[in-house]
Amino acid sequence: MSDFRVFAPASAQGIITLPPAESHHLVTVNRARTGDAVVAFDGRGTEWTCALTDARKSGATLRVTATHTRAPLPCAITLAQALPKGGVMDDIIRHATELGAARIVPLATERTQVHLDGDRSDKKTEKWRVAALEAAKQCGNPFLPEITGVQSLATFLSGEVVQSAQLKLIASLHPGAQSLRACLSSFRSNKGHAPHSAAWLVGPEGDFSPAEMQAAQAAGFIPVTLGPLVLRCDTAATAALGILNHETAPDV
Repeated sequence: MSDFRVFAPASAQGIITLPPAESHHLVTVNRARTGDAVVAFDGRGTEWTCALTDARKSGATLRVTATHTRAPLPCAITLAQALPKGGVMDDIIRHATELGAARIVPLATERTQVHLDGDRSDKKTEKWRVAALEAAKQCGNPFLPEITGVQSLATFLSGEVVQSAQLKLIASLHPGAQSLRACLSSFRSNKGHAPHSAAWLVGPEGDFSPAEMQAAQAAGFIPVTLGPLVLRCDTAATAALGILNHETAPDV
């Protein structure tokens, strides 16, 4: 794989002209030079193998030499994450992108200690999208996750994403929570195949309130344990995505 990766959202036919931000990052930050190999990707699974033909910092151009289309992961996972304190959400966004999450939904819950409204929410969402793009470049993921604006838990539970998810899971510390393996075994027994879409709910530092847990279960979410230890919310999100990816991967 080329050391240089750039985001090119528009379809490419022979020549790609990069916008100023991507040009600056490629030429100034990464120090790419004319003739270097570069991989451009559109965030939807298409990649172009290219050669850098013009190293202008404000509008670099690439010559396409090959086009590749990569298939998404077999299970499209939505991570619905209650907003944590500080910059932890930035790390969650990066990790979720590296693990191939299809969608990330930041949630405002009863015990959320961070409250984002109006312009502040929009700026945060844009910052998270930049973090996802940086992670995709670093790890070679040709797909960018959809990152929604901050939602209430009630809005998320009543939305189309939840309605269409084949498997709905909520990380839980409460007695009676099932293992992920048991949930997937039950799903396969009933459906004859692994889920093609899933929604993961991960709570804030203080976990979901009893009322929120009850509402999630009423919407079809199954309480799932991630092990005997109490995990930080960022660790829980990463563990949940990693385990589900592993368990839904096709046998090679």
